[in-house]
Amino acid sequence: MSKEKTKGATPQNTARLSRGRTRPDAIFPVAPATASLPQSYAATLQEIKTHLRSARIRAVLAANPIVIEAYWHTGNIILARQQEAAWGAKVIDRLAADLQEAFPDMGGLSVRNLLAMKIFAREFPFDPIAQQAVAQLPWGHVLQIMQRLKDPAFRDFYIRQCLAEGWSRSILEMQIQNQLHLRSGKAQNNFALTMPPAESDMAAQLFKDPYLFDFLGTADPRREAEVEQALTDHIQKFLLELGTGFAFVGRQVRLEVGGQDYPLDLLFYHLKLRRYVVIELKARAFTPGDVGQLNLYLSAVDDLLRHPDDQSTIGLLLCRKKNKLVAEYALRGLDQSIAVAAWQTQLTETLPDDLRSSLPSIDEIEAELANETPPV
Repeated sequence: MSKEKTKGATPQNTARLSRGRTRPDAIFPVAPATASLPQSYAATLQEIKTHLRSARIRAVLAANPIVIEAYWHTGNIILARQQEAAWGAKVIDRLAADLQEAFPDMGGLSVRNLLAMKIFAREFPFDPIAQQAVAQLPWGHVLQIMQRLKDPAFRDFYIRQCLAEGWSRSILEMQIQNQLHLRSGKAQNNFALTMPPAESDMAAQLFKDPYLFDFLGTADPRREAEVEQALTDHIQKFLLELGTGFAFVGRQVRLEVGGQDYPLDLLFYHLKLRRYVVIELKARAFTPGDVGQLNLYLSAVDDLLRHPDDQSTIGLLLCRKKNKLVAEYALRGLDQSIAVAAWQTQLTETLPDDLRSSLPSIDEIEAELANETPPV
């Protein structure tokens, strides 16, 4: 190949010529080097990528209510036919086979899923269903809530939590298993007396009782330092148990007051409340003196760390166990906002028997679905 033929060749036509090809429409495209592009290219690429990602998410979110609505209407039709014409198992089996043949590229048309659609229409008898909060959840989330929770109020709690927190299905399953609906907002506190009403309500819902630290294992920590270390070693799980909005600041954050060092066990910042949150850990039962110690810490954080735009600091005292009346008296009359709660490594240690059995077992769930296939 002569120099005249290759002079001024671009990367694209060089790749073509090197292969002995002569057709101008058959090339191997090579992207230009980044260094040769305009300075604004990187920012433009990022802007377009952000827009496309957002568009994809919006498309999924927009499509989900349509799918849920279709499932609800399908289940409602089946429910009506079973009530009117006593449809049995064989009819549902035939229906599933015919629907799968008619829509070979569409999933979710198995016998089991059709029965789940029927239960969905029965348990959520709202029309139009697309205007209900449950329609904003993926079908897998709906199944978890529907099968594992029988009380409508509990179901509504997890629907709202999923939408607010953006839980995955595995996180939803874990929160139900850990009975968050029975613990959320249960910590003793004096927020109503130390905060404006709107903020006190929000703060009260953030704290639970008891806190479940099952990731610590079954060993019983004897010292607070052991608990602190274990919680920071499992900080992701600890933050999940605390809830959305908590940002970890540090462990053993030292403040100097009156010439003495006072180490804070754990320091967090809550993004929605715009407040620091001091967590004091005790590997023993609650005593009234714990409140005075935490009160000192809160005052010091307010003076030394709080930004002028921040609200006053909140304290959370986590003890191995507590007497509710003693805690109530200890909190009475304080100006600082403090909550007191227990922490456990096994939830059944504190929940009464009637609450332990409030969730159906896996076997019970399977049996319920099986019973939804009546005899012909």
